[in-house]
Amino acid sequence: MSSLLEMSGICKSFDGFQAINNLSLNIGEPELRAVIGPNGAGKTTFMDIITGKTKPDTGTILFGDENRSLIGMSESQIAMLGIGRKFQKPTVFEAQTVRENLAMALENPRGPFSVLFYKKSDQGTARLMEIAQETNLTDHLPRLAGELSHGQKQWLEIGMLLAQSPRLLLVDEPAAGMTAHEREHTTNILKKAAETRAVIVVEHDMEFVRRLNCKVTVLHEGSVLAEGSLDHVTKNQTVIDVYLGRTDVRD
Repeated sequence: MSSLLEMSGICKSFDGFQAINNLSLNIGEPELRAVIGPNGAGKTTFMDIITGKTKPDTGTILFGDENRSLIGMSESQIAMLGIGRKFQKPTVFEAQTVRENLAMALENPRGPFSVLFYKKSDQGTARLMEIAQETNLTDHLPRLAGELSHGQKQWLEIGMLLAQSPRLLLVDEPAAGMTAHEREHTTNILKKAAETRAVIVVEHDMEFVRRLNCKVTVLHEGSVLAEGSLDHVTKNQTVIDVYLGRTDVRD
């Protein structure tokens, strides 16, 4: 497994509050990684920094085969390199059908001018159907996206990101608000996606993380507190003290 993303010595403070403190992290390709930690651990800032929404004060972030530095790049430039992000609240075009949402994502891979040169093809149609099948939405292609359940909207947004063929996919709390059945299928979608790319999942639901069956990184006060399997990190006494024993953890 080759290295795709390397973060080293990342620090970020907001008005004196140290949100990220000397954070170093290495993500392989392909890889499925879960990131957990208490509220205020720096999980959102961590994703903001990778995607260019927030600029770190110090440190380096290298991405891809050529080890390109992400520091100083705009959000759109980083997206064009192949980094996609799914926020907790699904953002889909509710007045369009599921098929149209997926087609628009295929038509706009990452470049701003790609839509000008896009031509519908059998290959594009086949890819759309493949994504619909992976996300359990084949039977819902004619429906308006606004009619979907919360979980189905999450799947659609993941499908729209997959249509853009990202090398790194960041997913924020995908299990939130889902039924047990939807959580199970979401696990399968993310595992399948991680067979060919890197997928980082930020999540509070420990049962969902256990189903992912992947390496877990625990953040605390903006630093990596522990890494390893879920069983390994949950036996770490410091992790128990600062996270698993807290009443604000949803499990």
